Amino acid sequence: MTDPRRTEQPHPDFADLDILDMPDLVRALAEDQRLAVEAVVRAAPALARVVEGALPRLAGGGRLLYVGAGTSGRLGVLDATELTPTFSWPPERAVALIAGGDRAIREAVEGAEDDFGAGARDVRAAGAGELDVVLALAASGTTPYVLGAVEAARAAGAFTVGLANNPGTPLLTAADCAVLLDTGPEPISGSTRLKAGTAQKVALNTLSSALMVRLGKVYGNLMVDVRATNAKLEARALRLVCHATGEDEDAAQRALAEAGGSVKTAIVMLRLGVGAAEAVARLEAAAGHARAALGESLLGEQRGEPFSPRKR
Repeated sequence: MTDPRRTEQPHPDFADLDILDMPDLVRALAEDQRLAVEAVVRAAPALARVVEGALPRLAGGGRLLYVGAGTSGRLGVLDATELTPTFSWPPERAVALIAGGDRAIREAVEGAEDDFGAGARDVRAAGAGELDVVLALAASGTTPYVLGAVEAARAAGAFTVGLANNPGTPLLTAADCAVLLDTGPEPISGSTRLKAGTAQKVALNTLSSALMVRLGKVYGNLMVDVRATNAKLEARALRLVCHATGEDEDAAQRALAEAGGSVKTAIVMLRLGVGAAEAVARLEAAAGHARAALGESLLGEQRGEPFSPRKR
């Protein structure tokens, strides 16, 4: 029986994978990963549409909800978790739902991905609403848990995004915005933790990073909302302030201390010669965008308008 999903089909170029010598085996597996990046590049227009649709909702106070099973679910957990230390995104606004619950992060929970109702229940339990953005991932594009989640999310008025590695699949049809990551057959037949998973990781990196840029979490290409929770990040925060302002480390350190460790606030303080309270006020007036707070030009689309349900 032939499975129409490309990710499930044996790759004709790797029929002798198990008898390759070590250098050729490693090279074959590594080189095949390049196709993951190419798939994401092809999907760039769809990813841009996701950012455009998600931005006003998040600017209005909405959340990112990640939904997946197995590898896809774990990649969602990873992306959600990294937003807080990297961009100071509130952890309660990055919710990861995985088939089988938290136990499935570390071990396989057999059959969980086949439960359509569980996906719907998990989304309802998370309180999905009109301001929320649901990123639903399934390499196959047919995972029942994920499809159930999308159905419930759409019923709640959330903006749903389907990311799948097979064209013409139910997930891409069900979601408000479809992102096809067409990576084709895997070198190890059906092992979507390989380039299908890599493509999902790159796509999530791209999506969440683009959103954070547009939400003012980045000044130039500096991650000025980094949360300095350890010595490495404290040193990084100091370097960021020095780079953005041209000040020496002593001045940057004093500003950071007065700003409570906020890189963005320290930059505005030093660039404008104001105190922490004034810098915070300027940032609040600029919706958190350092460039606007500094009086520099800012694309209108970067700040955006908060989403209103009346505009749907």
